[in-house]
Amino acid sequence: MNFAVVVEGAGRSIDALGVGVIVAGTAATLLAAMPRLYAKVPGTYRWLRVRLGSTILLGLEMLVGADIIRTVAATPTLGSVAVLAAIVGIRTVLSFSLDRELDSVRTSAGDSGE
Repeated sequence: MNFAVVVEGAGRSIDALGVGVIVAGTAATLLAAMPRLYAKVPGTYRWLRVRLGSTILLGLEMLVGADIIRTVAATPTLGSVAVLAAIVGIRTVLSFSLDRELDSVRTSAGDSGE
């Protein structure tokens, strides 16, 4: 096996892990929210938003890392670097916006992010 194949495999594995984090985290959060929703616990909506947002944020960070790793594995061309820059830029803006929103929700709810 050569270096490019190993790095490409690592990138794909991290991609899959990022998607898995989003899917598993969403499922776990929704399952954990069911008793709160059933009992009509105040603040459940904010609680749910913070946890789902954190899950998505972690998954996005992993997907950005995987994109960077895979681009390094290939022979970097101006085109591939431009595509990587666009993808990373979009995901970074999404991550930044989501992080700001989560900070806002945590602050307004007095949630420490437990």
